Amino acid sequence: MTEKSLIIKEKDNAYVFRVAREANKVEIKKAIEKAFNVKVKSVRTMTVASKPKRMGIYAGRSTGWKKAIVKLTAGQKIADFENI
Repeated sequence: MTEKSLIIKEKDNAYVFRVAREANKVEIKKAIEKAFNVKVKSVRTMTVASKPKRMGIYAGRSTGWKKAIVKLTAGQKIADFENI
Protein backbone atom coordinates (compact mmCIF):
# COMPACT_ATOMS: atom_id res chain seq x y z
CA MET A 1 0.00 0.00 0.00
CA THR A 2 1.47 3.26 -1.11
CA GLU A 3 0.41 6.71 0.00
CA LYS A 4 -1.27 7.29 -3.36
CA SER A 5 -3.25 4.04 -3.15
CA LEU A 6 -4.46 4.96 0.34
CA ILE A 7 -5.74 8.30 -0.97
CA ILE A 8 -7.52 6.52 -3.85
CA LYS A 9 -9.09 4.09 -1.36
CA GLU A 10 -10.46 6.84 0.86
CA LYS A 11 -11.57 9.22 -1.90
CA ASP A 12 -12.95 6.91 -4.61
CA ASN A 13 -13.65 3.62 -2.76
CA ALA A 14 -11.09 2.00 -5.09
CA TYR A 15 -8.36 -0.52 -4.31
CA VAL A 16 -5.03 -1.10 -6.05
CA PHE A 17 -3.83 -4.62 -6.84
CA ARG A 18 -0.80 -6.14 -8.55
CA VAL A 19 -2.18 -8.60 -11.11
CA ALA A 20 -0.87 -11.05 -13.71
CA ARG A 21 0.35 -9.39 -16.89
CA GLU A 22 -1.89 -11.61 -19.02
CA ALA A 23 -5.08 -10.81 -17.06
CA ASN A 24 -7.72 -8.63 -18.69
CA LYS A 25 -10.33 -6.39 -17.04
CA VAL A 26 -13.11 -8.99 -17.15
CA GLU A 27 -10.94 -11.66 -15.51
CA ILE A 28 -9.77 -9.20 -12.83
CA LYS A 29 -13.36 -8.17 -12.07
CA LYS A 30 -14.54 -11.77 -11.69
CA ALA A 31 -11.55 -12.70 -9.51
CA ILE A 32 -12.02 -9.74 -7.13
CA GLU A 33 -15.77 -10.34 -6.82
CA LYS A 34 -15.20 -14.02 -6.05
CA ALA A 35 -12.24 -13.57 -3.69
CA PHE A 36 -13.65 -10.72 -1.56
CA ASN A 37 -17.43 -11.17 -2.07
CA VAL A 38 -17.99 -7.57 -3.27
CA LYS A 39 -19.57 -5.91 -6.31
CA VAL A 40 -17.07 -4.24 -8.66
CA LYS A 41 -18.15 -1.07 -10.48
CA SER A 42 -15.13 -0.59 -12.76
CA VAL A 43 -11.57 -1.78 -13.39
CA ARG A 44 -8.70 0.31 -14.73
CA THR A 45 -5.40 -1.33 -15.65
CA MET A 46 -1.92 -0.12 -16.45
CA THR A 47 1.38 -1.75 -17.23
CA VAL A 48 4.29 -0.57 -15.10
CA ALA A 49 7.42 -0.61 -17.26
CA SER A 50 10.67 -2.24 -16.20
CA LYS A 51 13.53 0.02 -15.11
CA PRO A 52 17.25 -0.27 -15.75
CA LYS A 53 19.19 -1.49 -12.69
CA ARG A 54 22.87 -1.92 -11.92
CA MET A 55 24.74 -4.05 -9.41
CA GLY A 56 28.41 -3.21 -9.72
CA ILE A 57 29.52 -4.01 -13.25
CA TYR A 58 26.38 -6.01 -14.01
CA ALA A 59 23.56 -4.21 -15.76
CA GLY A 60 20.04 -5.46 -16.20
CA ARG A 61 16.40 -4.52 -15.86
CA SER A 62 13.82 -4.96 -13.14
CA THR A 63 10.71 -6.89 -14.09
CA GLY A 64 7.69 -5.01 -15.37
CA TRP A 65 4.27 -5.68 -13.86
CA LYS A 66 0.59 -4.86 -14.23
CA LYS A 67 -1.48 -2.77 -11.83
CA ALA A 68 -5.28 -2.79 -11.52
CA ILE A 69 -7.36 -0.09 -9.82
CA VAL A 70 -10.67 -1.67 -8.85
CA LYS A 71 -13.57 0.65 -7.98
CA LEU A 72 -16.35 -0.84 -5.86
CA THR A 73 -20.02 0.10 -5.82
CA ALA A 74 -21.23 2.43 -3.05
CA GLY A 75 -21.32 0.85 0.39
CA GLN A 76 -18.95 -2.01 -0.51
CA LYS A 77 -15.63 -2.46 1.30
CA ILE A 78 -12.84 -5.03 1.38
CA ALA A 79 -12.29 -5.95 5.02
CA ASP A 80 -8.64 -7.04 4.53
CA PHE A 81 -7.67 -3.45 3.59
CA GLU A 82 -9.43 -1.68 6.46
CA ASN A 83 -6.66 -2.34 9.02
CA ILE A 84 -3.94 -0.82 6.84
